Amino acid sequence: MFETEVEMFVQEQRRSAKGQRLEQLNRDLIAERKMLGTILRPVFGSFDGMIMEYELVSMSGVRIYIDVFYQPLSLGFESEGFVVHAENITRDRFNFEKMRQRTLALYDCKYVPFSWDELDKKPELCRRAVYELLGRYGAAAGSTSEPLPVYERELLRYALRLNRPFKFGDVSMCLQAGERVSRRVLRSLLEKDMIRPNGTSIQRHHSYILTDKARHFYMDTNSHSHGGTPKERR
Repeated sequence: MFETEVEMFVQEQRRSAKGQRLEQLNRDLIAERKMLGTILRPVFGSFDGMIMEYELVSMSGVRIYIDVFYQPLSLGFESEGFVVHAENITRDRFNFEKMRQRTLALYDCKYVPFSWDELDKKPELCRRAVYELLGRYGAAAGSTSEPLPVYERELLRYALRLNRPFKFGDVSMCLQAGERVSRRVLRSLLEKDMIRPNGTSIQRHHSYILTDKARHFYMDTNSHSHGGTPKERR
C-alpha cells in the first residue's frame, strides 16, 4: 500500500548519507522496506523523525547500525531474518550481537526487533505492539493535549484499530449513536484538527483519516492510563 512512499523515503535517506552508512543503505533492504511499509508507516502516519541505518559507536569503537531509528522516542526498529540471525550464526556473530544490544542500552535506545515471518504473516500483531510502545513512551514527546469528550476519545481509538480511512458508517457503529450525534462528533474532531478528510474533495467528505495531532494525543493519554507501570493485557 505504501510502496511509493517507502521508496521515496529510502532514496531521501541515501541522498543524505555517506561513508559506511551509505554502504548500508545501498543494500537491497528488502526486510527494512517491508517493515517500513507494513508496520511503521501505517502506525506513525509518516516517516517524520525516522532515520534508516542510524549509526552508533560502541565502547570499543565499533560502528553499529539500526535499521530504523525513531528519534523522538529513541526506538530502534529492526527486521531480522531467521537464517542471518539464528540458523547459521557463528560464535563471533553471537558475541557481536550481545555487544550490539549492550551498546543500544548504553545509548538508552529501546530495541524493537521483528522477524521476517512476523512481518509477513502477523503484521497486525506487529502494529499492535508498536501502538503499545507508543502508549508507554509517548508522554516523553511532551504532548500538551486537552482532554476530549468520551465519544471523541472512543472514535480516535477505534480509528487507530481500523488502520484505514474510516467512513460515517464506521463512526455510527463505533459510537452506537444516531446520525445527529455521529455528525457532531465528526465536526468537533475536524475543528480540533484531530481528523481530516481523506482526499481533495471540498464538497463532500466520504472518508476521514487521523492527523498527527490525534496520534500524539493517543500516545499521551494511553501512557497516562498505564499509570507508569506496564501491565499485561489479555
